[in-house]
Amino acid sequence: MNILFDQRLDGPLPPVDAAITLERLRAALPGMSLLYREEDRRPFECDGLSAYRVLPMLVALPETVEQVVTLLRTCRELRVPVVTRGAGTGLSGGALPLEQGVLLVMSRFDRILELDPDARIARVQPGVRNLAISEAAAPHGLYYAPDPSSQIACSIGGNVAENAGGVHCLKYGLTVHNVLAIEAITLEGERLTLGSAALDAPGYDLLALFNGSEGMLGIITEVTVKLLPRPETAKVILASFDDVEKAGRAVGDIIAAGIIPGGLEMMDNLAIRAAEDFIHAGYPVDAQAILLCELDGVEADVADDCQRVRKVLAAAGATDIALACDEAERARFWAGRKNAFPAVGRLAPDYYCMDGTIPRRELPRVLKGIAALSAESGLPVANVFHAGDGNMHPLILFDANRPGELELAERVGARILELCVEVGGSITGEHGVGREKINQMCTQFQPDEITVFHAVKAAFDPDAMLNPGKNIPTLARCAEYGAMHVHNNQLPHPDLPRF
Repeated sequence: MNILFDQRLDGPLPPVDAAITLERLRAALPGMSLLYREEDRRPFECDGLSAYRVLPMLVALPETVEQVVTLLRTCRELRVPVVTRGAGTGLSGGALPLEQGVLLVMSRFDRILELDPDARIARVQPGVRNLAISEAAAPHGLYYAPDPSSQIACSIGGNVAENAGGVHCLKYGLTVHNVLAIEAITLEGERLTLGSAALDAPGYDLLALFNGSEGMLGIITEVTVKLLPRPETAKVILASFDDVEKAGRAVGDIIAAGIIPGGLEMMDNLAIRAAEDFIHAGYPVDAQAILLCELDGVEADVADDCQRVRKVLAAAGATDIALACDEAERARFWAGRKNAFPAVGRLAPDYYCMDGTIPRRELPRVLKGIAALSAESGLPVANVFHAGDGNMHPLILFDANRPGELELAERVGARILELCVEVGGSITGEHGVGREKINQMCTQFQPDEITVFHAVKAAFDPDAMLNPGKNIPTLARCAEYGAMHVHNNQLPHPDLPRF
């Protein structure tokens, strides 16, 4: 059994008749696009986690809120589960469809409804691209801060569903810190408005609950985000290190000095070489690790912070410290980091992208642990980090055409996530749980906590028809997986190293 990514859903769903579902939806929604031919459904069989594919039963592409409401009510009546999809750039299988379910694609909700430069807000539909918000706000000297590496393609609805981050989240926060309000629809077709354009809203903070809920509580139809003024200036320092652990310690030293960079990113040698070969960013290919530290704000403060960071980096053992000489070089430095994932994809037929978060002080230990796992398994691992907030993205290289390598990569990935929990971290920072990490939820949380998660899910979706089988494991799955919590000193995969 593929134990990390188990295709089975937790708990049986009633059998679904595709022909009846298609007929009922056509009758209820005569003007909505419904894809039912195999060749039309095939492009939707996976998200960015493309190692796993499931052909959806039907694909719906609504254009109005009324169509979404009618679709949800019809599917609920027919007991047909619904999975929501945005741009399909997710990396945890959160938008993976069901063989007996409707895939609700929100890509046609792609309008910026309002941009108010005085209030510094934008009201947008969920299919609007992340980067498109900043492009629309640019003439007013504003931008939207969260910037995932996929920002040119990813949609804001998916960003909310996964609570996406990006290279500047250390200073400016994740999606949850930059969203003021959302409108959503429950499975029953009820319309909810959560949050407000004001600084606070009465009642429970259900807005924060929906950020990172992975389409399990409702369908997001509108998002109000806050916009920030463009910093007066931004400078990027590139520091080279001859040792990965030194670079990891330098990250903590910068924050300990009271400096909060706009971005603080780390790459190891394998990632450096791949990015330089792909982008020609000017990276030192002989370095064992580099740090990219961006400082932004008013000119005088940035100049002072640059000097302070240089001193910290030198004391931490940096072998070379370079300041981007102009905006073009600054853009190249960031282009290398933001293209690290596709760059590493040129090194092997396949790679498995992990997403875990750890306390900054544990970076050296975890890097050492990942190196041991790589050596033990024989699978190369390229490391790319949002180092400032401890969010790491180890990329495990493998060849799925070789028998057993996919399963081995999964076991190594599972052990990396468990190591994150072991040092006081989390199994995800911004990619979500989806289907990929559902077993590791058993390691992260106690049975009573998982039971509460199910209760929250049931409050919004009592029939468990929205994105079933994702994010929250059943206690039966945890028992089958054999996961014991790390404080009991018992972990799965005893064949892999402990640290």
